[in-house]
Amino acid sequence: MIAEGSAAPDFTLPRDGGGTVSLSALRPQKIVLYFYPKDDTPGCTTEAIDFTRLAPAFAAAGAVVIGLSKDGVAAHDKFCRKHGLGIILASDEGADTCERYGVWGEKSMYGRRFEGIARTTFLIGGDGTVARIWPKVRVSGHAAEVLAAVKALPA
Repeated sequence: MIAEGSAAPDFTLPRDGGGTVSLSALRPQKIVLYFYPKDDTPGCTTEAIDFTRLAPAFAAAGAVVIGLSKDGVAAHDKFCRKHGLGIILASDEGADTCERYGVWGEKSMYGRRFEGIARTTFLIGGDGTVARIWPKVRVSGHAAEVLAAVKALPA
């Protein structure tokens, strides 16, 4: 996994609503990049709704929120419509970006092993370096904790 203080790997990925999102194109804004396993599952839905609810506060603090999963753009669009989401959802169907950030790997649930995304959030400063990492995220209260860290990060 990437370490705090290192350069965040750049990416350009398809996003909800059409078009692409590129990390480097968003500089010098702060970026909250959160990786999540699957659209429209209970934990992922709660996390996306929480980030959406706080999106105006993130924007006021100079930050853009990007959720990233392996789901395709059509799934992201359906997820956004169903839950009224107001954050960027990027699609990494090939898992290249997930692998470069170190969040793709073996997981287990109910004794079954499989490959998947470890729910992880990165706070990237306006200079493109990773300011903070939250590995193995617990959804409850996470968006508010990230917002506090964004506000504490120098502009």
